Amino acid sequence: MASENQNLGFVKGRVRGGFIAMKGAFLFVTTEHSGMVQAILAILLTIAGFYYKISLTEWMFHVIVLALVLAVEAANTAIEKLCDFVHDEHHKSIGFIKDIAAGAVWFSAIAALIVELLIFWPKMF
Repeated sequence: MASENQNLGFVKGRVRGGFIAMKGAFLFVTTEHSGMVQAILAILLTIAGFYYKISLTEWMFHVIVLALVLAVEAANTAIEKLCDFVHDEHHKSIGFIKDIAAGAVWFSAIAALIVELLIFWPKMF
């Protein structure tokens, strides 16, 4: 694929790469349950942001943590799919790899939860 993009030229290759990335994001949020859940939560929290009229700084943190969780969750899904493709039966090393990738999601989700609570808790109570 890299040689295909090189043959297109710099700008056309980047545009094509952007469309491939959008396709991947779309596939993630439309075919994976974790992607669907994360996307729905992001939409609901964004609606809450408009409702509570969060500040520009709060919007920046809000967008960053939601993007972080979606990105890490998508990477985790890709790692899991790759592991299943390479070794479709249970294997201790593959399980370890998948657990570490899931741990990355946990870290990002906890950080997002803390940021979102810092933004919304004072406005709700």
